Amino acid sequence: MQNYKLSVVITVYNEEFNIAPLVEQLELALKDINHEVLFVDDGSTDNSVAEILKAKQSRPHFKLIQFRRNYGQSSAIAAGIDHAQGAYISTIDGDLQNDPSDIPWMLEMLENSEFDVVAGRRANRQDKAFTRKIPSLIANWIIRRATKLTIEDYGCTLRVFRSEIAKGMGLYGELHRFIPILAHLQGARIHQVDVKHHPRIHGQSKYGLNRTFKVLSDLILMLFINKYMPKPMHLFGGLGLLLTGAGIAINLYMLILKILGEDIWGRPLLMLGILTFIAGVQFITFGIMAEIQMRTYYESQDKKHYSIRRVL
Repeated sequence: MQNYKLSVVITVYNEEFNIAPLVEQLELALKDINHEVLFVDDGSTDNSVAEILKAKQSRPHFKLIQFRRNYGQSSAIAAGIDHAQGAYISTIDGDLQNDPSDIPWMLEMLENSEFDVVAGRRANRQDKAFTRKIPSLIANWIIRRATKLTIEDYGCTLRVFRSEIAKGMGLYGELHRFIPILAHLQGARIHQVDVKHHPRIHGQSKYGLNRTFKVLSDLILMLFINKYMPKPMHLFGGLGLLLTGAGIAINLYMLILKILGEDIWGRPLLMLGILTFIAGVQFITFGIMAEIQMRTYYESQDKKHYSIRRVL
């Protein structure tokens, strides 16, 4: 196994005209670094794979990971990280909007600091305002408010990680938007720096306004993972006890009215009391089941619910 200092993971989906100039920029920027480049083709339907193979012929440190179909950027990044052999891992888009010349000094910053991740921030973002910039600003603001992780640009793909942090993130679904949060959950120290950003010249953007709604739905999952994944009973049990208590209180009130001679059958408040009590019991039961599943998840794979930086 080759011991590389840096692995560069590049996700590609229909970027045939960007491959050759990207390769030139990479070779120039990383000429003094022992590195490998992993292109992950996410089911491209153009000549992206042929362009990557052409570049790979004279470059043994290039690798191609080709998906059978389009799985999405999260899966592509995860595959690249899984196959990376470097002590440090950098992720970068294949659309030429990120600049490979930023990688060396970001790597140097990571090496000479206590940080675990150096993330890029597109200081002068070259994208359309209505379809890209404004939705991104809204999504970033919502994520910051919800997670308390004060990063200004969650969407910049250009990042450099320590290998153990990148490989431990558990990236799946469409959680690539939340990579800084996934790293933060492992106790990673994250530093964000301004990086260059170029307008797209070839190809079309794969993102639109619908991305904001996907971010919001994924954010709910991230909030649960962030706060309650190791202890789901604290969420479901708390809600269950609250609803059960409310149901008991309502039903006791209705019982008193019945004792006093009033007709309570068919009253909406009675129905509400019964449904609230049943919902509370279901939440508590679901919390117990989730707790058992989490114990199985950790113990069956010998996973730990904590992360150790070092032992002195």
